[in-house]
Amino acid sequence: MIRKFIKRLFTRAISPSDQDVLPPTLCRIPRKQHGITRNQINASALKVTLTLQQAGYSAYIVGGAIRDLLLGIKPKDFDIATNAMPEEVRGLFRRSRIIGRRFRLVHVMFGDEIVEVSTFRANYTADTEAGMMTPNPADHHGRLLHDNIFGSQEEDVLRRDFTMNALLYNPATEEILDYLNGYQDIQARCLRIIGNPEQRYREDPVRMLRAVRLAAKLNVQLDEITAAPIGNLALLLQNVPSARLFDETLKLLLSGHSLACLIDLRKRGLHHGLLPILDIVLEQPLGERFISIALKNTDERIQQNKPVSAGFMFAILLWHETLSAWNRRLAQDEKSIPALHLAMTETLSSQRAQIALPRRFDSMIYDIWTLQPRFESRSGNRPYRLLEHPRFRAAYDFLCLRCESGEIDKEIATWWHTFQHASPENREAMLIKETPVKKRKRNTRKRKPIASAEHEKNDQ
Repeated sequence: MIRKFIKRLFTRAISPSDQDVLPPTLCRIPRKQHGITRNQINASALKVTLTLQQAGYSAYIVGGAIRDLLLGIKPKDFDIATNAMPEEVRGLFRRSRIIGRRFRLVHVMFGDEIVEVSTFRANYTADTEAGMMTPNPADHHGRLLHDNIFGSQEEDVLRRDFTMNALLYNPATEEILDYLNGYQDIQARCLRIIGNPEQRYREDPVRMLRAVRLAAKLNVQLDEITAAPIGNLALLLQNVPSARLFDETLKLLLSGHSLACLIDLRKRGLHHGLLPILDIVLEQPLGERFISIALKNTDERIQQNKPVSAGFMFAILLWHETLSAWNRRLAQDEKSIPALHLAMTETLSSQRAQIALPRRFDSMIYDIWTLQPRFESRSGNRPYRLLEHPRFRAAYDFLCLRCESGEIDKEIATWWHTFQHASPENREAMLIKETPVKKRKRNTRKRKPIASAEHEKNDQ
């Protein structure tokens, strides 16, 4: 009853300017046309969806999973949207819990696997006294401050970001429900935002970063109208909480297409708000080459399902800022290693003012950077001790990137590659012999004994 009342209010409150975001006639796409079967759905997600439907609720597989299946990509997650309230979902599954403050979600657990269930939401709040719907509260830039308002599935579709993410799949009938022509956009490989682009970016500036990331990851083109306002609104990213900006940055870097994203970020002027030091580094040929090579290698590792460390990624991105600060201190006649430590602290502190770089990455970043000068020592026991360091492999990979970019001589990386795989006898032969330091001759001349105070008194 309440939902019907809210829906009636919402329909009455639509203004002419909102007509462009109204959902068209629902299009039901049968399995014969789209080709997705319920066997392609994760077993746990399928069980949750069917359990909700059997209990009398609407429930669908939504978002990126359906998009990826249509694009021939294996989904990582299968999310579910339903008209059941979080408490009602919680009551149907023994191993489940409600999480979140801004967004109340339900996590249903199957062993180590988690299926996320969200309740349909809307972008408008019912004002029963005024008899109309009002937009959710926003700051003076237009960013939504609170949008945890439950609604219908039609309203939930409207509040999603892009049309290709707004498809609903019913595993019971194997139909796709398409309100916004998202299926056609997927066929055309076109990424189109829902509603007025400028308004949607103001509501959530992170959508601009997400648009760039998805376009690169999915190998699709940004719709011209969707892309047009991005350059003018880039400064809105400064209004995003630093923790959320870091999360989106990490997704971008670990997308497997970070180099393509970086190129697009620069083209659209978004790199200033993402990592402010990038606009400095990328103006320097050496720094740009270093980052480009590093990101390309990282993308290849991710595409080959090899592990990649976020700490290693940020060590790459922040290295030339650290190197610049280090050289500046060396020019002031500071000692090398203390100067490096001060430069590292300076760089990480300045970045934390922009993005919430977690301190759990500090250890790896510091180790990678502090081990770089030690690669120059190739005599005595120093190389053996360096090989035993827990971070040697990461630091060595970092060294290879520096050599490949032309920052330092490639001979250093070649020497260390050979030294790692050499036999004990060959390792000894590879060590650079230290020039013996001449010992100072000990002065054996007898010194005149110091007179006691009594003798001095007699002399006086």
